[in-house]
Amino acid sequence: MTIDIIYQNIFVAAILSLLCVIATVLTRRIGAPILLVFLLLGMLAGEQGIGGVKFDDFSLAFLFGNVALAIIIFDGGLGTRRDTFRVSLKPALSLATVGVLITAGITGYAAHVILGLPWQEGLLIGAIVGSTDAAAVFGLLRNAGLELKERTGATLEIESGSNDPMAIFLTITLVQILQLSGEGNQGWTIFSELFRQMGLGLAIGFAGGYVLSQLLRRVPLPVSLYPLLALAGGISLFGLTTLWDGSGFLAIFITGVMIGNTSIPYSNDIHRFHDGIAWLSQIGMFLMLGLLVTPSNLVPIIIPAIAIAVVLIFIARPLAVLISLLPFHFPWREQTFISWCGLRGAVPIILALFPSLAGLEHTQTYFELVFFVVLISLVLQGWTMAPLARWLQIELPPSAKEPEYLQLKIKHEQDKELLIYPVLSGSRAAESTIRQLPSTEGSQVVGVIRRGILADVDEQEKLLSDDQVMILATSSARSAFGRFFASAAHSPFLESDRFFGEFVLNPEARLTDIAQLYGFEVSSSSEGITIERYLINHFHGKPVVGDHVKLGEVKLIVREVDGDHIVSVGLKLSSGNEKS
Repeated sequence: MTIDIIYQNIFVAAILSLLCVIATVLTRRIGAPILLVFLLLGMLAGEQGIGGVKFDDFSLAFLFGNVALAIIIFDGGLGTRRDTFRVSLKPALSLATVGVLITAGITGYAAHVILGLPWQEGLLIGAIVGSTDAAAVFGLLRNAGLELKERTGATLEIESGSNDPMAIFLTITLVQILQLSGEGNQGWTIFSELFRQMGLGLAIGFAGGYVLSQLLRRVPLPVSLYPLLALAGGISLFGLTTLWDGSGFLAIFITGVMIGNTSIPYSNDIHRFHDGIAWLSQIGMFLMLGLLVTPSNLVPIIIPAIAIAVVLIFIARPLAVLISLLPFHFPWREQTFISWCGLRGAVPIILALFPSLAGLEHTQTYFELVFFVVLISLVLQGWTMAPLARWLQIELPPSAKEPEYLQLKIKHEQDKELLIYPVLSGSRAAESTIRQLPSTEGSQVVGVIRRGILADVDEQEKLLSDDQVMILATSSARSAFGRFFASAAHSPFLESDRFFGEFVLNPEARLTDIAQLYGFEVSSSSEGITIERYLINHFHGKPVVGDHVKLGEVKLIVREVDGDHIVSVGLKLSSGNEKS
């Protein structure tokens, strides 16, 4: 390859990346799946598109795809809050294991019947398309500006971050079985592979995550190197686990969760860096996959691919969700939305490269079929996900967004930091006094900057808009101050009142008293209990913000939750034709 060609490739890659970044603005306006746009841009730049770039190196695509996926999953782990495990860990793990198995089994049987392949090869196709895509799901939801109920959002978040290892395990196991050609004990092969993949992924993820988080806390580095240490450490653990035949994706996801939930210096810088690098990985990976496919080769497999996609989207995924979530009593609206959020993305396309690298037959068929199924999923599910969430009434009003603030670590005091928050118009801090700031253990107001100077502000004096408040606090207190200084856009208070109702009730009030006041009946089993206990019982001990119960013409809506306790309840007078 000549120097001119190298520079030409660099220029083409940069132009394509620039177009992808600009496309994010346009897709947000029309609601198009952003990953679909990346994929189509790659196809347009390919050998049968206007770019004419020929790329057919499956080994390089597999290498780059694995690294990109590891970075994306690591970023997903960093953004997974420990609080989300309260209501969603068990259902998400059920979806990520049992759900993937059911999806792969039903889809694999359909592929066996539709394509006339041996059952092992049919199951291999089912395993390849068995997992959902975290980047695709949450990229679309963020673009639409939706905030889901915690039960739904957290379940999708944890499931999409943890179901890739199961799909990868199934794919690798079935490839090995096909290589054995029926020799040996295939049942033992499946069991031993599962034990090794999951066991090593969990062990290295937890152990390596703890060591890496301690390094980030204790090793003195220039500020710009903390994000690189996190990234290099996470990729190293991914590579080590994979070398030992474990699930590297599970290991790096757990590592990300542990780092994301540990108090470390410059955590905001680490999150911003990895958010950007994850976007770059998505852009590069989908452009590469678009270049890798030859559009004319997709024509012969259109009909079988559509048939398999229909089975996957309308039969396999809904049944998998229904069975997996059966013990957890999810409301039907949330189950329906989770079923439709089985969006396929980069993982199946990368997994479709495994048969080719293993030297199996029909490898081109696997790749092209899976690619077309992903296209159908992105178009059909991706374009309808946000409208469906609104129709099912599982979104919440926009919450107050944490403002931009300055964070400085205190040397030799790992759990102490100096926070400087702006007082924004419309926030709780505006028109409040210093004395009314959140009272958290170990926190202390250092001073108030007003008009560029350190002002002498009395504790009883109200803060003014554009003041800067300096607070010495522990890392754990940051979220409380963030909520206090937050200001939401789009008139959240009006939308919040419309959603949560006209009145706020004390959760300790008796349900029978409310029933007498508003004229609805209460069953004998609910007499004498509080509103909080009634709602907790109704939602099987795991209420979340936005959960509601309709009693006659009244809706009781959970407004605020602290752990397993309901802090406040909204009362909304509903019309007779309103959906419950």
